[in-house]
Amino acid sequence: MSSNQSSLLLAMSTPPYWHCGRTVCKRSLDQLAALMPAVIMAVINWGIPALRVMALSVVVCVAVEALCCRVMQRRQTVTDLTAVVSGLLFAFLLPAAAPWWMVALGAACCMLFGKMLFGGLGDNPVSTPLVGWAILFVSYPYLMDANLVALTSDYADPLAILKYLGVARADEISIVDLLLGRQISALGAGQIGGLLIGGAYLLVRGVIRWQISLGVLLGVVVPFAAMQMSSDASASVAFHLCSGSIILCAFYIATDAHIAPTHGTAMVLYGITCGVMIFLIRTFGSYTDGAPFAVLVTCLLTPYFDMIRPKPFGVK
Repeated sequence: MSSNQSSLLLAMSTPPYWHCGRTVCKRSLDQLAALMPAVIMAVINWGIPALRVMALSVVVCVAVEALCCRVMQRRQTVTDLTAVVSGLLFAFLLPAAAPWWMVALGAACCMLFGKMLFGGLGDNPVSTPLVGWAILFVSYPYLMDANLVALTSDYADPLAILKYLGVARADEISIVDLLLGRQISALGAGQIGGLLIGGAYLLVRGVIRWQISLGVLLGVVVPFAAMQMSSDASASVAFHLCSGSIILCAFYIATDAHIAPTHGTAMVLYGITCGVMIFLIRTFGSYTDGAPFAVLVTCLLTPYFDMIRPKPFGVK
């Protein structure tokens, strides 16, 4: 077979770039639509500062990706809107009053070290937003503490109250307030009601795999329920699900198709591992939340989860 014939067969068997780009763009549009309820709630609860953080994060992510594609002499990929999704998810992990320079620095790190350094979309081994978040969390822990940058807020930090003041004080916090985002947390992660609406939309649209979300929730619910039944010194399962960033990670970050396993059983185990790690960090660790760290560590195990796959028919 001649080289021209080989090239022709390869071109016929490979989906055209515009088709792949259109599919990714459609998925990104669904993700952005799912995030809109939480965006609206964040603006209602935190005002213009939250809008500023989200807008700046998205602009920097898009600009950095466009610049990297230009420097690397690659086809521009900003039109697939994945940078917009990454920028918005990264902003959801930041305090509403985060300084502009920290938002810009973290967003740039997201795209540089969480995506483009590995070759672009699909080649990154960990979640793009979590890379920028981890760098800022380690470098500027005080500025990343929502309690320290929201001193004028009338809201309470449910996880801090639970950890340092006990279950009795935590039980005074209304679940309705938590669902409505009336809690001190990252600006988007605490908008539980909006995130649940968006998560349901993604599941109905088939954008995310239900096995992963179910696994994460099971990994959190089962041990916390067991602890609650065996001891009165434990907050309710609903309290844990509605505080911190469990819902954000379960439906939006851990479900990223580029970092998660591809087979049903592996996806469930991946999700359960992530959920159990959240339980362990919250219960025995020094961090009050732990969900972003749990996803960051679990996605590094994806190659091992991918080894769990059904055998071909007829193979013993």
